[in-house]
Amino acid sequence: MTVGPAAAVTLGGVARWFGDGAHWRGSDGIPHRLAEHVALCGLSLLVAAAVAVPVGVWLGHLRRGGVVAQNVANIGRAIPSFAILVVAVPLVGIGSRPAQIALVALAIPPLLTNTYVGMITVDDDVRDAAQGMGMTGLQTVLRAELPLAGPLILAGLRTATFQVIATATLAAEVAWGGLGRFIVDGLAVRDDTEVVCGSLLVIALALAAEAGFALVRRLLVPAALRRTEGSPRPQPLEESTHAIRLDPAA
Repeated sequence: MTVGPAAAVTLGGVARWFGDGAHWRGSDGIPHRLAEHVALCGLSLLVAAAVAVPVGVWLGHLRRGGVVAQNVANIGRAIPSFAILVVAVPLVGIGSRPAQIALVALAIPPLLTNTYVGMITVDDDVRDAAQGMGMTGLQTVLRAELPLAGPLILAGLRTATFQVIATATLAAEVAWGGLGRFIVDGLAVRDDTEVVCGSLLVIALALAAEAGFALVRRLLVPAALRRTEGSPRPQPLEESTHAIRLDPAA
């Protein structure tokens, strides 16, 4: 089948696309694709957090492993998610699994790094006071260190979430769904309006996640910690795209 030249994208065309009831029904409709996208992102973030956060907490509590955290972050930036996707397909086949592998690998570096940085920036006086009160190592972590490290850990989750939401569109390249389906299918038939509308849906989901994190931060992070977040400290992933300098002690 010969595909004609792509039509110019207009605001009216975008409005008509969203106003078409066919785009809101069935397995190819926006609600279903959105649910697929959210499920894929949520599962990938859950797995990444289950791996990265405990390791970051442990290394940060011990004040060791800065080189490990830094190298994981740098490797995570260096390896493109699409390359992981391509390598994973021959191993696990097409569908959601290769996309999940790529997204978990993408989410681990910011979660691990921010968790580690959050833990090592807890003042030693706080740790000493907790131990002086008779707290065990685990109690010190849970009651003293984690509450203070919470804002940076949340920032790492926020960074990972944005990256995963955007990159999850690649799942459509390996015969999976999600909002990327509109982009890939639009490109296949040179329907630029569908491509733009699919991109707008991804942006809207990212903005909704931003609003959600802002609400969670306001509810969970004490006002005193929010006011002092600008004080000098090792730079977390969210604040810099450059290599993070961490304590090299190992």
